[in-house]
Amino acid sequence: MVVQRPPIIQAQGLNFFYGHVMALKGINMEIQANRVTALIGPSGCGKSTFLRVLNRMNDLIPGTRVEGKVLFEGADLYGEGADPSEIRRRIGMVFQKPNPFPKTIYNNVAYGPRLHGVGDREQLDGLVVRALQVSALWDEVKDILSRSAMELSGGQQQRLCIARALAMEPEILLMDEPTSALDPVATARIEELVKEFKKKYTVIIVTHNMQQAARVSDETAFFYIGELVEMGPTEQIFTRPRLQQTEHYITGRFG
Repeated sequence: MVVQRPPIIQAQGLNFFYGHVMALKGINMEIQANRVTALIGPSGCGKSTFLRVLNRMNDLIPGTRVEGKVLFEGADLYGEGADPSEIRRRIGMVFQKPNPFPKTIYNNVAYGPRLHGVGDREQLDGLVVRALQVSALWDEVKDILSRSAMELSGGQQQRLCIARALAMEPEILLMDEPTSALDPVATARIEELVKEFKKKYTVIIVTHNMQQAARVSDETAFFYIGELVEMGPTEQIFTRPRLQQTEHYITGRFG
């Protein structure tokens, strides 16, 4: 008998506001651990906002407000005593465009652990090497760790940003359109990584690319105008969606 593990993330009646503008409306959603969940929907539908709710990145925007609950392993991310810094350590994020720091390759990856008190050089070296290996960048940079990260190609820079997030040893990796600025070869490399990551991490990826969502994800959630319209196994969402609205979006009739 297979025992179902509780979801790693649960949104319960989640509303989100930018000032007076309601960007998310009554989101109820469960995300399972060690799965890849794709968030799809037209621009401005709330999927990136939802992603940033999960590691409290929206806290940095004045005038934002959250209603409802977002549970991470049963604890409310917005509850009293929740530490945004610790949340961002455990829930890492990779952005749409590569954003390496103007530092060496080594110092880009070591930056987060240092900030969180890791000072031992041997421990830092281990974290850097492992993160670069997992992000499939180690073989390309192992001899140039002291070179500036700005010298790397776009695809390499994005894998470096992934390594930077992984060096914090997170449980969840959020990816906000991580391949939209990359060429097809670099995109394929990132997609292969995403499929590998679920062995150790839970991945939540925002994408506008329907084919990408179908290729890399186990579950797909369709957002529209701030609402979660439908969520389910990716194959079912793409071949047998329950709602006509989902079918129209996936087949390109709107969005």
